[in-house]
Amino acid sequence: MGSILEPDSSRNTKPPGIRFVECTKKSNISFKSHQAIVLIVTFLAYASYHASRKTTSIIKSALDPQTPDESLQSAAFLHRSNALQWVLGSGWAPFNGTNGTGLLGDLDLAFLFVYAVGMFFSGHIGDRMNLRIFLTIGMLGTGLFTSLFGVGYWANIHFFYYYLIVQMLAGLFQSTGWPSVVSVVGNWFGKSKRGLIMGIWNAHTSVGNIAGSLIAAYFLKYGWGWSMVVPGLMIAFVGVLVFLFLPVDPESVGVNQDEDESGSPKKQGLSQHLLSSKPDNEKGKPVGFLEAWKIPGVAPFAFCLFFAKLVAYTFLYWLPFYISHTAINGEYLSNEAAGNLSTLFDVGGVVGGILAGHISDRLGARAITAASFMYCAIPALYLYRSYGHISMSVNIILMLVTGMFVNGPYALITTAVSADLGTHKSLRGNSKALATVTAIIDGTGSIGAAIGPVLTGYISTRSWSAVFTMLMAAAFVAGLFLTKLVVAEVTAKCQESRGGSSGGAARSGAVEEV
Repeated sequence: MGSILEPDSSRNTKPPGIRFVECTKKSNISFKSHQAIVLIVTFLAYASYHASRKTTSIIKSALDPQTPDESLQSAAFLHRSNALQWVLGSGWAPFNGTNGTGLLGDLDLAFLFVYAVGMFFSGHIGDRMNLRIFLTIGMLGTGLFTSLFGVGYWANIHFFYYYLIVQMLAGLFQSTGWPSVVSVVGNWFGKSKRGLIMGIWNAHTSVGNIAGSLIAAYFLKYGWGWSMVVPGLMIAFVGVLVFLFLPVDPESVGVNQDEDESGSPKKQGLSQHLLSSKPDNEKGKPVGFLEAWKIPGVAPFAFCLFFAKLVAYTFLYWLPFYISHTAINGEYLSNEAAGNLSTLFDVGGVVGGILAGHISDRLGARAITAASFMYCAIPALYLYRSYGHISMSVNIILMLVTGMFVNGPYALITTAVSADLGTHKSLRGNSKALATVTAIIDGTGSIGAAIGPVLTGYISTRSWSAVFTMLMAAAFVAGLFLTKLVVAEVTAKCQESRGGSSGGAARSGAVEEV
């Protein structure tokens, strides 16, 4: 077995791409360079996951061009239904019938339900095998089944269960992504400025959504099948890059961490080994599923994310459809224009994720930050629904603001909070919990993500105002689940201000206090 300063050579499993680069330059890649590679590769990986996931929301209006939202229109615009049909097209059976939105909602439910269930298993498996291989398999499988959905266009398939099964299998392979990338990033970066770093890194979600929207919207004019096949091929290509270049952790590539990374999970594990009488194999023993649920803070954040993702994924899957079926200043947008406009929601999400991460770092209060954003999302949702149709400029401004408050806490919880809890002090330096904890939190959130879009598919046929009421209620409940953690953080802050505790105790926030 290797020493602390010399990692075990048996674990040295450098990716072939890194071995090639080091062979070419005839020197080893530094620790900082490895960190940069990790951030870039995992960013591209999860951006491609979301790009392939976003495509179905763009093609919805091409599959089901019916049911314009007339609740916001004056009588002068009600005769425009023929014009709307000309803009959106005639649709694709079986989704262009009277129950089209319901069937589209069923596809979302099938995808996200399998995704959520698969997430729990993916985290368990991810902590027990090479994450580079695991992630590569997931990306290639996602690319395959995303493309097979689009193949239905050329094969002239109108059988609903074909699309249902393909979406379910795509959801299963998609579930490999998030636990893997968060675990890898957590292995390479300590808690110092984790919120800001991961807030910036988490822009991959919005970048992926934007890229997926623009690509799918562009290829719609050639046929909706291209809008699925092209993103599917893209994620498969990025999966190959992951296999070639992604270093899972410092030990696996034989590099030593810098002194300023002493707070990272792996360094903590090595330090604890010097102070602990536990055998080495116990230190690295994977944490069980039920044991991970008992980590302080996991359950509240998981249930908060359930409702936060319900809101976020309703926008992810239905915003382009909503825009194309709602006249803005009396004009309906084409599928391509609606898809392009919807990307601004994700632009706001990028800002929200970075802002939430930075604020939580400065305050040392993850729960206060997440809860505050969720409560601010309520008036933002109300304003977007009530006034977003007035003009294009108003719609853009309100969409950016709504995206910021909706995606901010979602980004914070799925990144910095998950990484914090996956390296919680109760684990005594064990780094074999990152993927499991991440999977529990995001898997629970994904159940909410499955419920939101399917409810929207049915509720929207009656009233889009009812859909927004549901979203506002979900945002409120999400904030309520963090109440105990918020109180703990406020108490710690008050004690710090009175000199009753050290700054470090307060900065540990709810993750450490509860």
